[in-house]
Amino acid sequence: MLFNYEYENKLRVGYIGAGEHSYRNILPCFQYAPIELVALSDPDTDRGLAVARQFGARHFYPSHRALLAKEEMDAVFIVVGPDADGRPRYPELASEALRAGFHTWIDKPPCSTVDEISIFTNACIAKHKYLATGLKKMFAPAYLKVAEIIADPSFGGVSSFSMRYPLSLPPEEKRQDTRAMSAFLEFVHPYSVLVRLFRECKGFIYMRSELSGGVVMCFRFRGNVVGTLHLTGGQSATSPLERLEVIGNGANVVVENGVRLIYYRSGGSRGEGGFGRAGSYIGPDDTAPIIWEPEFSLGQLYNKQLLLEGYVGCIQHFAQSLLDDKPPKHGNLVDIMHIMTVYDRIRDGKEDEWIRA
Repeated sequence: MLFNYEYENKLRVGYIGAGEHSYRNILPCFQYAPIELVALSDPDTDRGLAVARQFGARHFYPSHRALLAKEEMDAVFIVVGPDADGRPRYPELASEALRAGFHTWIDKPPCSTVDEISIFTNACIAKHKYLATGLKKMFAPAYLKVAEIIADPSFGGVSSFSMRYPLSLPPEEKRQDTRAMSAFLEFVHPYSVLVRLFRECKGFIYMRSELSGGVVMCFRFRGNVVGTLHLTGGQSATSPLERLEVIGNGANVVVENGVRLIYYRSGGSRGEGGFGRAGSYIGPDDTAPIIWEPEFSLGQLYNKQLLLEGYVGCIQHFAQSLLDDKPPKHGNLVDIMHIMTVYDRIRDGKEDEWIRA
């Protein structure tokens, strides 16, 4: 992996938003991406100036409109919190950046409803610019390896999957309240993994627990892949958050806690002697399960949270795509359309009924 100073060509970017999420998770990724931070804006002048100095921005603006009007840039990053009603502010801000003539990267969640995606689309078309969303899990190393494994003919195709992630769905009478639904917008995290692996959903059915707001969803994706998403609202705060398992034909792959990957390969067997007569549960090495996980002992990049969660990969993909004069392949408008369509169907749909996506 190249460090920032080793890239010959860099994307000149402006940055809107100097909050704690930017400070912890987004701006530090620029160390490993072909990006030159030209300018930063934030309405909190003291904080914004401190963050601009910390990450080497040449100029600071209290107003994002001044940044868009005065700077010569290739792209703009926007990382801001929701408005007072819990709605993401990205549709309005990204539209301004796109219409000012800049490719734009926004953090998730991109919007509060699929209807707002037309705001992005119209601005992109008007100025022939691209928009991408920070769907980090699409770039997490463990999930990228799953994508590679299930695409290999030895996996036998994908038959089914299961995923879990802790979220609670508000009761039906509160689902049109954007503040009540704001936390459920985190649905984009687990569902972005499913979109990355299985693409477009044909439909689903869901059931909700009245006790915790936890949800069990059953899906059918294109290619007749079936699976479940268990939104484990009510789980302990000390529990791991996520688990994914994909079943093939004679093989399966599991990701635990987002980082521990176990590949149960096709053709595996246990011991010798046949059923009821095998004296050992250990089978041949050449078809034994493969386990990968970080070691967390060395000062290696692969142990860093920014890479494990996919932040760096997401930002590298956006920057390198633009430098190569190509549209971003993942985290683009098509992906967020798929994700927000299902989000809207959950919000507006009925339990125990098949919902077409």
